[in-house]
Amino acid sequence: MKQHSRPPGRLQNFHGIVTGSAKMRRLFDLLTRAARSEAPVLVRGETGAGKELVARAVHNLSPRRDGPYRALNCALLTGEMLVSELFGHVRGAFTGAIKDRTGLFMLADRGTLFLDEVAEMPLDIQARLLRVVQEQQFVPLGGTKPVRVNVRLVSSTHKALRREVERHRFREDLMYRLRVVPVWLPRLAERDNDAELLLWYFIEQMNGRGGRQIEVVSDGALRMVLRYPWPGNVRELVNVVEYAYAVGEGPVFVVDDLTPEVRGEPPPTHWLDEQTVESQERDTILAALRESRGKKGEAAVILGMDRSTLWRKMQILGL
Repeated sequence: MKQHSRPPGRLQNFHGIVTGSAKMRRLFDLLTRAARSEAPVLVRGETGAGKELVARAVHNLSPRRDGPYRALNCALLTGEMLVSELFGHVRGAFTGAIKDRTGLFMLADRGTLFLDEVAEMPLDIQARLLRVVQEQQFVPLGGTKPVRVNVRLVSSTHKALRREVERHRFREDLMYRLRVVPVWLPRLAERDNDAELLLWYFIEQMNGRGGRQIEVVSDGALRMVLRYPWPGNVRELVNVVEYAYAVGEGPVFVVDDLTPEVRGEPPPTHWLDEQTVESQERDTILAALRESRGKKGEAAVILGMDRSTLWRKMQILGL
């Protein structure tokens, strides 16, 4: 069985982003220049490609590096919760608001706020965000007095914002405000020979933890790693290496140490059916919550179910 040791190649660690790719090094040059300004940055990239690492790099390289850094995934919250997280609320603003809450814009004052998956933000909240970008002030939920802040925005999305604008899902004026410096984060499969270099980088990290010690990679395993498209990007590669240490034995990384997806084995049909149903149910509930602006009672009526049933389903689906 032919085996491979670590290939030659110099890895660069740029604020947590590890690569040997010339394409990525050009991106680092762009980020370094962009960070010096106050211009909003929009990062376009797939899940697992490292969008938050890019946002942190921009903050760490900027004059705001000593200020606060805050991050929020816009896809994880309903409308009312998103408004509260971003802008805060005053006591009594809604049921359960028993005390004032400071929002992320205030917490990120004189620093950087990273809005992950900004394309998932409902249109009415986009209007609120536009005002903050334009005027650097906002009104907390339930409040009356505007609050001034000084925040730099870095946003990210895996979608094309221009297409979302055409579909009337995203405000055109906000798009231009957020994408002053557009940044495209390459997929792992597009990053020269990074799949092999990072495979060894993560193997060496895992070797350092004790337990199994991998010294070489079999020819068959390496070929599968190189031909796999890595839809989950670097995050998926990390998971694959952790899987190998969890299920494998010995100093050779073999084909059986790879996850079924990388080996090209499709999941069982019944699993696909369950995943499809769950995905459809999640999309239906999210659509109802957007239509009701995050009000669960109204969303339950739209869906034709009890509020308690909706709450239980949201818990199961992680919404």
